[in-house]
Amino acid sequence: MYSLHNFEEPCISGKEGSGTVFFSNCNLNCIYCQNYKISQEEKGYEISIGELSDIFLKQQRSGANNINLVTPTMYAYQIIEAIKIAKTKGLNIPIIYNTNGYENVETIKDLAGYIDVYLPDLKYYSNEIAIKYSKAPNYFNIATKAIIEMINQVGSPEFDEKGIIKKGVIIRHLVLPGHIQNSKNILKWLKNNVDKEIYISVMAQYFPTYKAKEDKYLNRKLTNREYTEIENYLYMLNIENGYMQDLGKHEEEYVPDF
Repeated sequence: MYSLHNFEEPCISGKEGSGTVFFSNCNLNCIYCQNYKISQEEKGYEISIGELSDIFLKQQRSGANNINLVTPTMYAYQIIEAIKIAKTKGLNIPIIYNTNGYENVETIKDLAGYIDVYLPDLKYYSNEIAIKYSKAPNYFNIATKAIIEMINQVGSPEFDEKGIIKKGVIIRHLVLPGHIQNSKNILKWLKNNVDKEIYISVMAQYFPTYKAKEDKYLNRKLTNREYTEIENYLYMLNIENGYMQDLGKHEEEYVPDF
């Protein structure tokens, strides 16, 4: 599935939209995945590398600010080939690698020169909850090594005259209800280990979906109290660059209909 998406971070979507390309299947098994129909239920269809390159070009012709590769991990090397083809045909907008962060460092190294912007999640500090909610052992160690490689590869963010990101890294963190300490640990690590010029995007859009409805912690949205606690912690850390998503009421309306 591909479409213009207007609900990414402002420097990604802008007014024109981000040219999202959603890939089926995922190397995580998050029980709260909002895109579970394609990530875990194998909805989608097979296309060739040539067809994928054509989709990139269609997105560019539609006015997209960028090509936004959503859950691309399992197709990284096919994507590289599609980018090569598309660039010979005029693709010249930034390529965004929108990932859950559970990446092999060697894969990130192989993407050098093809990816302009990395948009990784940093979901879990605790190995226990990484396994419980995503079946992702050693998530923190794996994801942080991959993120450091991304930063080393593309450097500090750069923006065009419209404020759209051209190059760099934006690290996302989704705050989970009942797990505020996990979020604080993640944010503290980012403050202490990542250059202050790197953008941090704290997301409050969580809503219970898929198997999370059966979990005693994840079967509800964030409370105002939880949101405020994270907001205050962010200010205390004095993280300089990034975004904090407003606490909304109808987040499920923004999930693509697969």
